[in-house]
Amino acid sequence: MTQQSWVPEAQNPQAYLEGDSVIQLDDDAVTAIARDLRRTAPDDVDFARAAFDWVRDEVDHSYDVQDPRVTLTAGEVARERVGLCYAKSHLLTALLRSAGIPTGLCYQKLADDDGHVLHGLVAVYLEGGWHRQDPRGNKEGITAEFSLTEERLAWAVDPALGEIDYPQVFVSPAASVVKTLGEAKQESILDVTLPTSLEDQLIR
Repeated sequence: MTQQSWVPEAQNPQAYLEGDSVIQLDDDAVTAIARDLRRTAPDDVDFARAAFDWVRDEVDHSYDVQDPRVTLTAGEVARERVGLCYAKSHLLTALLRSAGIPTGLCYQKLADDDGHVLHGLVAVYLEGGWHRQDPRGNKEGITAEFSLTEERLAWAVDPALGEIDYPQVFVSPAASVVKTLGEAKQESILDVTLPTSLEDQLIR
């Protein structure tokens, strides 16, 4: 995959260290995973890679395994071990912030059938810069890896298809994502209409 042209729009890295109602740094399941990972990865880069690999590989993507459960918060994802790209990004963000690594939420607008869908990923601040990582989970045709040099995301956008790499690095999840997943609690996530873009959305 070629180097992406993504240029981040971000606040001071220190703004990306706190938790909230979705990015739950103090949840018992989150702290347990972080503690286990830190035992074998004392260096921040090694820890970030280990956390990325764990979320990518140990948490199933809802669509890939056709699991109807709805997860939103970092704690829910850590316990249920399943979630959409957004939910998996919430857990990875919580794990990295709990270790003192500035991490924000990023989004792509991707072509999907006859329209578009919003895709969630993260950006970590390491070695003096922001680096996007995509923990959605690998499968045939999709290979994402942790990298601080050349981006190795699940997808590279195609502007000809109306796809967008949004430059913003958000402290908190997009309001549209939180609203959609929050309202889907009594439904199957497989039947929920996902956000299509960040345009005209309120961002917390």
